[in-house]
Amino acid sequence: STPQHVAENLLNREFTAERQNEKWVTDVTEFKYGQSKKAYLSTIRDLYDGAIISYVLGRSNNNQLVFNTLDQATSQLAEEHPLIHSDRGYQYTSKGFKRMIDDAKMTQSMSRVGRCIDNGPMESFFGTLKCEKYYLNKYETFDELSFAIDEYIHFYNHERYQKRLNGLSPMEYRAKAA
Repeated sequence: STPQHVAENLLNREFTAERQNEKWVTDVTEFKYGQSKKAYLSTIRDLYDGAIISYVLGRSNNNQLVFNTLDQATSQLAEEHPLIHSDRGYQYTSKGFKRMIDDAKMTQSMSRVGRCIDNGPMESFFGTLKCEKYYLNKYETFDELSFAIDEYIHFYNHERYQKRLNGLSPMEYRAKAA
């Protein structure tokens, strides 16, 4: 589809942040379950500590999935106005998404065409989730898949220690910084 809005790549592969809610990355990935059914996970990740601050699993890869994820994330903000970086998927280039970004006084950044590495941290999280949880099991129902993703994201945020965070989980690192 023809993009309704396109933003420059302001993130420019600067994947570190000095504080929480300074830079976010977002994307959608697909999962299969049952007999060839699909589910879609929309996620927002904070580059400060790698925490998954918002996610929504849905049966359709549509604007509402992404809008709900952004609503969930922006409801946690106080006075911060993060940069939010995405690919050029139709949800992120829509007028509705741009309006939500503007209403939250956020800055929008987009990957260059054909450069998935421009959103490397989000792609990396999806790869980790799939390797450490999804590929190890077979999910027959949407509810089974949903439970597994909830369980993994909680584990990732609260229990999965990371070398780059001095051996802390993202939420431990976040709490220590506060």
